[in-house]
Amino acid sequence: MSKNAKIAAGGVAAGLILLIWLPWWAAFLIIVGVPAAAYLTLDPSQRRRLRRVTRKEIGR
Repeated sequence: MSKNAKIAAGGVAAGLILLIWLPWWAAFLIIVGVPAAAYLTLDPSQRRRLRRVTRKEIGR
């Protein structure tokens, strides 16, 4: 299993646990809000680099 697959599996597991313990809207806010907040903490050069890498991998 690759590193990204392990991270994705962990994220899915955490999301399912949140859905069980919290109301669906609170779990949704956490699941969407944490990656959005992490993206917003990047400086503009890091955001450009992330977008460039993502686009390059889509074209593969």
